[in-house]
Parts: sequence; C-alpha cells; structure tokens
Amino acid sequence: MGSHRRIAQSGHVGADRSTRVAVLTVAAASAAAALGAAPAGAAPQDKPADTKAEVDRLYEQAEQATEAYNKADERADRLREELATTQDQVARGQERINKMRQALGMVAGAQYRSGGMDPSLALMLSSDPDGYLDRASTLDRLSARHAGDLSELQGAQRDLAQKRSEAQRKLADLEKSRKAVQQHKRSVETKLAKARRLLNSMPSAERDAYERASRGTGRPDLSGAGAASSSRAAAALAAAQSALGKPYVWGATGPSGFDCSGLMQWSYGQAGVGLPRTSQAQRYAGQQVPLSAAQPGDLVAYGSDAHHIGIYAGNGQVIHAPYPGAPVRYDPVGMMPVSSVTRV
Repeated sequence: MGSHRRIAQSGHVGADRSTRVAVLTVAAASAAAALGAAPAGAAPQDKPADTKAEVDRLYEQAEQATEAYNKADERADRLREELATTQDQVARGQERINKMRQALGMVAGAQYRSGGMDPSLALMLSSDPDGYLDRASTLDRLSARHAGDLSELQGAQRDLAQKRSEAQRKLADLEKSRKAVQQHKRSVETKLAKARRLLNSMPSAERDAYERASRGTGRPDLSGAGAASSSRAAAALAAAQSALGKPYVWGATGPSGFDCSGLMQWSYGQAGVGLPRTSQAQRYAGQQVPLSAAQPGDLVAYGSDAHHIGIYAGNGQVIHAPYPGAPVRYDPVGMMPVSSVTRV
C-alpha cells in the first residue's frame, strides 16, 4: 500500500525501472515519539526518512489485512448461501417425511377399520423404523409394498439427519468466519490509525509534501500503448480509467470508492466478466504471461503474496487504487516487485 510509492526493481524481464522519490525531511525525534522506539541520544535529524518508511510499511500491512478481510468476508457470504440452501433442503426433507408418514397412517387407518392393523404397518409408523428394518428376522412379515414404503421412509429420515448435521456444521463455520472478518477489520483499522498518527506527527510542510506525492501526476502519455488483448480487456481498462480520482476505501468494490482488488473486480464486471474478490485469487483468473508481453487490460499483481493488484494501461503504466488518501491513479508498472501478469 504505502510501499506503492517506493520504486522497486521488478524480477521480470521488461519491468519499468523508473524511480520516483518523495523527498521528506522530518526530525527523528518526531518519528520516535510516534513509534515509541527512539534510541537514547538520537540526533534531531537522524534518519529523516524513517517516518515515511514506517508509514509505507503500515499501509502495506493494512492492505495485506484488507485482502485477508476480503477473503474472510467472501467466505462468509458463500457460507451464508450454502447454509440457506441446506436449511431449505432440511425443510423440504421434513415435509416429504411428513407426507410419507401421513400416507402410511391412512393405510393403517383403513386396515384398522376393516378388522385390524397389520403389525408390520404399526411398526412402520413407530418412531424407530430403522430398528425394525434391522431385525432381519421380521422382514418376512412385511408385504412387498410395505417393505418398499418403509425402506423409502428410512432413507428419507437418514438423509434428513445428514442435512441437519450439515446445517449445524455450516452454521458453526459461518460463526468462525464472522469472527475472522471482524479480526481482520480490526487489524486494518489499527494499522491505518497508526499510520495516520504517524503522519500527523510530521511537521506540516513535510506532511503536505508526503501527501502531494500520494496524489499522482495525472494521465501519462499512453500514445503507442498498443491494443488490448481482447474486447473485454479493453472495456475493463476503460472502466478503470473512468474510476480515476475515486478514493481508496478499504473493502470497497465501487462505484464511489475502491480497494485494489475491488477496482479490478468492478472494472471487469463492467465488461461482463466476473472476477474473484481478492487479489490473490484474481492473479489466477486467466493466463499468466511475462511482464515483457503485457498488454492493456492485463492484471498486474505485486508482492510475493499478491497483496496488491492493478490493471496494465500500456506504456509501462498501471491504474490502481494505491492506499488510503491516494485516489485511483496511474503509476509506473515497476513501482513494486511484480509477482505475476494475468490475461483475463
């Protein structure tokens, strides 16, 4: 996140090796006061870039936590859908059993009125038909029809018990996932709050310079950028360009704000393509290509854990949602180490 402002050499052939440096001067005492870790006797101007580096590190950690939050939230949504489906199956299974038992009851009533109930039928209507069937020695007391009815009822009850057990398991998984979502949310908020406190500890001039460096430089020269790999890639890139200037909002998928993977999901959604929610999953959403072969519309993932992602715009530029305080913007593709390029 914050490290998006640091230029790092990509490990891929053809990576953009341009550098951008935001020159900041800040007293080490200010950084130490915010971090609570100043060495004794530190000089007032010792390592003036320490504050910026720490803010960058916190922003990167916050984005990693954001992607973990997105993954947990996506899993919770999936579990909610699965639980609803299973609960519906349980309800329909119970309804089926009730109808089967009702039908058998009608047969029993007819037999009773005609002179007595078949003992086997009475056992069918007992609360433990399984136990009856398990007594192999009594099977010859059942007519072929009654044996089939009872076997069907037994299977339905077993299936219902399995579905109920499955629903309980999914309900427990959902509760765990909800807790994970909240844990990652608190982690993001803690990192961002610490970064903001650290920024506020800077003298106003340095803080203003830092934040100016976070706003980007507008639209770069994209003449000769080449054609997108497909019409959907071109449409996704156009959508990302329409989001330029929108704020970074962690956990957001647009259209008024985005986190990094949220911008990619929204942009490709405008092109009619469904992408996974997280940057880690998005890097596997298509064909991997070398950075040297990147075309407009390709997804560019960063970091060994793919905690950040952008869309290639051509001429060595990507569009991405960088970090809080920095709107959707263009940046050099080599701003951080590239981990993969994916053609959707």
